[in-house]
Amino acid sequence: MARKFLYFFAGLIVLVIAAGFALNIYRDELTEIAFVPTAQFQEQAALETNIYEETNMWFSGPKGAKNDPTRFLPTGAQADQAQGPAAVFFIHPTSFISRDRWNMPLNDSVTDFRTLIFLRGLASPFAASGQVWAPKYRQATVGAFLTDRPAGKEALDGAYEDVLLSFDSFIKRQQGDRPIILAGHSQGARHLMHLLQDRVAGKPLVKRIIAAYVIGWPISAEHDLPQMGLPLCADPEQTGCIITYQSFSEPADYDRVLQAYAMIPGLNGAQRAGSAIACTNPLTGGLNEPAEAIANLGTLKPNLDNSAAELVEKAVPARCDESGFLLIGDAPELGNLVFPGGNYHVYDIPLFWANLRFDALWRLREYLEQ
Repeated sequence: MARKFLYFFAGLIVLVIAAGFALNIYRDELTEIAFVPTAQFQEQAALETNIYEETNMWFSGPKGAKNDPTRFLPTGAQADQAQGPAAVFFIHPTSFISRDRWNMPLNDSVTDFRTLIFLRGLASPFAASGQVWAPKYRQATVGAFLTDRPAGKEALDGAYEDVLLSFDSFIKRQQGDRPIILAGHSQGARHLMHLLQDRVAGKPLVKRIIAAYVIGWPISAEHDLPQMGLPLCADPEQTGCIITYQSFSEPADYDRVLQAYAMIPGLNGAQRAGSAIACTNPLTGGLNEPAEAIANLGTLKPNLDNSAAELVEKAVPARCDESGFLLIGDAPELGNLVFPGGNYHVYDIPLFWANLRFDALWRLREYLEQ
């Protein structure tokens, strides 16, 4: 069966480590000693305000198409004759796993290598719509998600300051009224939530946003969404809206996800316990409508060494359940890289690679027609 293949993209073991939120909810199974830094937190110095004018601060963007990891195209994906006119700002997930410090240093070539691999699989669906700009930022280490110590949040807040600086540089480079797509996964989605609150909500920029793909991080419909300045996408023709989901196979056990969700304050400062989690369906581009596997245009299936990949059609269905989680039916056989309870956090984007690509292109078309 098409569903019973190995997603070797996730065979990159660092993707397991990179699943920041998922690690947070499974800290009972994962020893804190193994990941949480032993060093005391030291607030990092602010970056120079013009540092993102340098091309080496971007994994993708000002360097152009040469060796751009986001231009990766799997077999079976039709290449577009021309790249779309949008500008895409993509915030990558956690790839820093050190216990020696809370935030990644800018000269960490090993972490940069992991990040480039992530961008090939996670940012590539959006590249057909326009040039992807993916900044290097001093991301919080994975241990920041595994502790209740203040240092964990301080590390994330420090990483977010870099993201804000890179976003401001990105916006300055977009001439005129160029339409914008925002996207992020895991730690990147966490930063994107705050960025929407600080740079988009209530600002003139909101009119240029085609869509924001805030994937792999829970959004409270009551305490987060109103602060982010955009509604959830209700249908594929809508622009200026948010796509968000967290993937689980059935039967799903997300009690620990809900416990962690309740512990993190909302963007309005209120506790999120008991509030509904926002969910959109990547197979329909809207709310509440379930979709069978036939609607899945292609799931990313890389080869053994991740040097190439193909798309497998009709791999999984999708529906948002009453708790706000995206259910994908029976568990695909992915080995031991799935989190307990059927949590497919690692595969949120690869599961729906082709649909996300189509979704971004379709909304771009609608935006330009308007």
